[in-house]
Amino acid sequence: MESLELLKAAANALNEKKAKQLSAVKISDLTILCDYFLICTATSSTHVKALCDEVEEKLDEKGIKPHHIEGRATGWIVLDYGTVIIHIFGEKEREYYGLDKMWSDGAPVELNDILDSKTED
Repeated sequence: MESLELLKAAANALNEKKAKQLSAVKISDLTILCDYFLICTATSSTHVKALCDEVEEKLDEKGIKPHHIEGRATGWIVLDYGTVIIHIFGEKEREYYGLDKMWSDGAPVELNDILDSKTED
């Protein structure tokens, strides 16, 4: 699966579970880490886990497994899918770590172009 298709599948999974402040940034021109960061905010620790589980389940249905998952017991879970790294933050953690600002030199991805219309609010 290509990076953009993976990003789309993950973004739609997060959107279906009501992730807040969903954003994506293309960083492939800045680093060799990955092609995209997908970042969202959860409303509680339970929501953080539910968002993580939803992404894993939806991508697993497509035969895609994460290379690594970090932070399951914290307010910031990172799912590494190689070309797409997904950051699921609690509200305080997202503000504290400032990942959006740190990677602001990347190219923002217009999520309205990739989200399924049936899942948009």
